[in-house]
Amino acid sequence: MPIPEKLLEFICCPKCKGDLKYDASTDTLVCSNCRLKYPIVDDIPVLIVEEAEPLDNSSDSA
Repeated sequence: MPIPEKLLEFICCPKCKGDLKYDASTDTLVCSNCRLKYPIVDDIPVLIVEEAEPLDNSSDSA
């Protein structure tokens, strides 16, 4: 189930406080600033930095 647009207006990345985008293909919320994706479990976003995963599509080494 997609995250309602109204909810996306209010929630932010817990690490950098930046905007999150919903990725329907992985059912996650993505922070492009931190390059992290937050899982959605049982239609509830898990906005815990320790639970986030790095974005896979990065070829950069930091």
